[in-house]
Amino acid sequence: MVDKSLKTQEFWRRQSAALVLSGLLVAGFAVADCVAGEVTAAGQGSAQAAEDPLEDINRVTSEFNRAVRGAVIDPLVDGYQYVTPQPMQNAVSNIFSNLSEPVTAVSSLLQGDTDNAANATNRFIVNTTIGVGGINDPATSMGMEQRREDLGQAMATQGVAPGPHLVLPILGPSNFRDAAGDILTGLASPLPLVVHAADGGVTYSKYQDDINAIGKGSVDPYVAEREAYEQHRDYVVNNGVTLDENFPTLADEQGPDLANAPR
Repeated sequence: MVDKSLKTQEFWRRQSAALVLSGLLVAGFAVADCVAGEVTAAGQGSAQAAEDPLEDINRVTSEFNRAVRGAVIDPLVDGYQYVTPQPMQNAVSNIFSNLSEPVTAVSSLLQGDTDNAANATNRFIVNTTIGVGGINDPATSMGMEQRREDLGQAMATQGVAPGPHLVLPILGPSNFRDAAGDILTGLASPLPLVVHAADGGVTYSKYQDDINAIGKGSVDPYVAEREAYEQHRDYVVNNGVTLDENFPTLADEQGPDLANAPR
């Protein structure tokens, strides 16, 4: 959400640069898959508090990310949404969603989930051909519902613990397991890093207001974002099976109901 260490550092350096570039290109610059996690889980329960020995450093990075979101990312996203017609936004979202299907297929296979691996493969074939390069999503109307999977989820099903919570500059909340999965995905994927960043930008543009509301509606925005991310990951690792425990109340004002937002 570690010759190997140097490669990792270089990857994140290139990843951050690519994220900045893609944000300027698509005006939907992103907190990537890590921030999208905040959207799904604001109301989910968690079995235990997140492991956070790096809290002091994470808090500084989190403050930096919120400042960047407010000063750079949100205005870019607002501009993108203002000048881009909704049908075109939908087409762009469909394209990047389609590009995620191979990762889902491989991750599902690693989990032994051959049904979802086949579903993702079929979705990719149908949407790439009939859907004209993924612009349209005929696969869904044909009964092939999307369920995204990633390497972090695959590692979780093999018993790999999340590890300490980690806030990455620009990319946002993660943990050691998910960050390792993202690195492996980036290194193995034939797609340019700018494409992955643009995908995150499109996702962020869809849930921008809800993501920002998580911090605004809480006494401690850092804790709210951390718990929302970790609970979201529990949610997707368990394929939507929620736990019975309640998310701690961080403010008197009720926050947004995001538990059932799509991943």
